[in-house]
Amino acid sequence: MLGVETFTPVLNAPEVAILGVGGIVLKPKRTESGEVEHVDTLPLSLTIDHQAVDGAPAARFLQSLVERLENTPGA
Repeated sequence: MLGVETFTPVLNAPEVAILGVGGIVLKPKRTESGEVEHVDTLPLSLTIDHQAVDGAPAARFLQSLVERLENTPGA
């Protein structure tokens, strides 16, 4: 939307985390066989308050979200 591919969302108190979802973009991706194919990508960014949430669990959350989105039937 509005031509923005990625952005960093800003936290507002009392929020401890916020997920930024960018625009879907067609990008090249190398397959395991070495060929290049173009796939739709959805940029995600997670802003957290490090006083309330440690970075490791936040990274695991984002990793889990990506795996679920990639493995959703019909996606």
